[in-house]
Amino acid sequence: MSDLPNCPKCDSEYVYQDDHILICPECSYEWSADTVTDNSESSDGILDANGNVLQDGDTVTVIKDLKVKGSSLVVKVGTKVKNIRLVEGDHDIDCKIDGIGAMKLKSQFVKKV
Repeated sequence: MSDLPNCPKCDSEYVYQDDHILICPECSYEWSADTVTDNSESSDGILDANGNVLQDGDTVTVIKDLKVKGSSLVVKVGTKVKNIRLVEGDHDIDCKIDGIGAMKLKSQFVKKV
């Protein structure tokens, strides 16, 4: 059918190409067609919204307003989060945010500084 690789994030076979970018319609993951990788390489680390590999102790910036579940607080766009800790699971970043406290974030909503 198609010689395009499966999505490295969700392993979907319904990947399509838009110019030089490959896009998965199921999880909305986008990656460059020039850097096609297999699944063993994508498990090397947790990636931010721009595709940079995150490590423990990094500083990241929030790229979207995030509502804090169970309260009326909001983590605003541009909030810097220092000294992150990577964990396994759906929310893969543990951190402390000034004025809010300990939180778990998804790596897709942050970018490395």
